[in-house]
Amino acid sequence: MQVKLALPKGRLLRPTGTILQKSGLELSGYDEQSRSYRPQCTNFPDLFLKIFNERDIPIQVAVGNYDLGICGQDWVEELLSKYSSSAVVKVKDLGYGKRDLCVAAGRSARLTSIDDLKTRTETIRIATEYPNIAELFALNLRLRRFSIFPLWGGAEIYPPESADLALISLTPDTLLNYGLLPLTSILCSSTFLIAHRRSWESKDMGFLLDRLCTAAKMEEPGSEGSKRVVDSTKKPSSLPTQQDSALWLALPDGHQQEPTLEFLEKAGIKVSYCAQEPRRPSINLEGVCIKVIRPQDMPLQVANGNFDLAITGEDWLYDHLYRFPSSPAKKILSLGYGKVRIVSVVSKKLPFNSPEDFRVPLRKQSLSTLRIASEYINIADRYARDNHLSPYRLLPTWGASEAFLPEDADMLIENTQTGRTIAQHNLKIIDTLFESSACLIGSARTASNESKQKRIDNFIEILRQTVEKN
Repeated sequence: MQVKLALPKGRLLRPTGTILQKSGLELSGYDEQSRSYRPQCTNFPDLFLKIFNERDIPIQVAVGNYDLGICGQDWVEELLSKYSSSAVVKVKDLGYGKRDLCVAAGRSARLTSIDDLKTRTETIRIATEYPNIAELFALNLRLRRFSIFPLWGGAEIYPPESADLALISLTPDTLLNYGLLPLTSILCSSTFLIAHRRSWESKDMGFLLDRLCTAAKMEEPGSEGSKRVVDSTKKPSSLPTQQDSALWLALPDGHQQEPTLEFLEKAGIKVSYCAQEPRRPSINLEGVCIKVIRPQDMPLQVANGNFDLAITGEDWLYDHLYRFPSSPAKKILSLGYGKVRIVSVVSKKLPFNSPEDFRVPLRKQSLSTLRIASEYINIADRYARDNHLSPYRLLPTWGASEAFLPEDADMLIENTQTGRTIAQHNLKIIDTLFESSACLIGSARTASNESKQKRIDNFIEILRQTVEKN
């Protein structure tokens, strides 16, 4: 009888690999150098393993695609906060990967405790990667008015200008560097072994559970989860002076950060990063304030008025506009770098070579409902409707999307530069939706005052001239 186990990539990969080795599993392909999403277990051939982004694992276990999963408790609680009847069983606290999930406020917000929130009559804005936990927190606290900003990451940078609170997992010292004051801890999270309820009740998985639980007990308690004391004499990093005329600019983190800096350098714009506060760099333009955030979050943040301009990808702008057609976020200028193709991808094992092949009745014999996985969930939805692929089901992912094919999805909407990675995973491109590159986006609304609008126009013109020169 096959048992399917979902394993995490990223921060939990190395300690999870150690636990699996101590449990006696002879693994290959589960390490930081591996490019495969399917590790092999030589001494238990009936154990099927696959690597996912940690955030995807509770969902994969809940829907029954996997019998067992290993991931952070925070992502389990994020799922259960909204879907309390979900078919997820928390089997065992494995004791590593500890981190506190806490609520923090900007130091200029005049909040010193959670009780201060209860007296506020204005809307409390909460920025977080954990929107379900944040909503439950606000409801339990009986906040009079609140608004949740769901993010892909970097919530610590939003207070005080763009949010009042951030629900995040950062150490107290890091919070202080961002000028944040921790108000309360919601969850002390560690790594959990979870199971699908039906598998837990019907499958004999004792051979694996006993080994994993024994290996977890062997782990010596370290300082990982010990309480840290904040140095109250340490001053937070200085925040930019809030001015109505200041231009707020969002720059991308991740793999787009370096080419963006190179482009700005060509334009004569110097951005300087501080090691202690990398998400608030300085710039050699007067009256311009910068925050470094996820490109995925930029269109919505520009639409909400939290930023005047942002440099993101056209792909993320289109994904936003497909969901919110009347959004004020708009493309101002294509910058010409960071070029990728947004493509439709399937397994090479499937006999389909175009989107038309997936239409009923051609696929009726093999695929009753087409499962489409993507980080671009709105683009994927538009693509499925435009190509008449009903019935279909969308599977939102948070990275490592190639891992879903072919067992957990039938089609993938993904970005690629060369197609090499797609081919390495035994996948094939059957369609190109569009080409995307970095772009400058802004709001269709007029700036709040003439001085700010002048700064916006000046910045746009600097970038426009740079594009024309290259």
